[in-house]
Amino acid sequence: MNNKLSYRIGTTILSLMLWAIISTTALVGLTKPASALEYNKEILIQADFSGRDLTDSSFTKANLRQSNFSHANLRGVSFFAANLESANLEGADLSNATLDSARLIKANLTNAILEGAFASNARFDGAIVDGADFTDILLRRDEQNKLCKLAKGTNPTTGRDTRDTLFCP
Repeated sequence: MNNKLSYRIGTTILSLMLWAIISTTALVGLTKPASALEYNKEILIQADFSGRDLTDSSFTKANLRQSNFSHANLRGVSFFAANLESANLEGADLSNATLDSARLIKANLTNAILEGAFASNARFDGAIVDGADFTDILLRRDEQNKLCKLAKGTNPTTGRDTRDTLFCP
């Protein structure tokens, strides 16, 4: 009788351990991947985001003056009404980003990709746009004219001429 009791206790413990392992594995498989980051209304002056993957993150109304986003993945990021004055966006991928009402005054957009970005009411005064790709960007006509005065170069990733992507005369 002692052997039967030991056997039952052993199989019960083994069953509980197996159940715990299966349950834990199932729960881990159901967890969501890391979600996009939110920096809305944050003061991030001179912050360094260079080379980071910030896909679908939000910087709505954030102060990002002199921040470094060089070579960052900023696809789908919201910079709505953000202050990006003198920010470094060199080589950044801003495809499908929201730049509406953003201040990109004196921003470095050298070799940046802005394909499909929404930039209505964005300001680009004094921005560096050498090699930037503005394909299918929604832009005010006066800002487009300002950018055409500065535009030169070809984007090394997409192979598109900056002036062509802005439809400069």
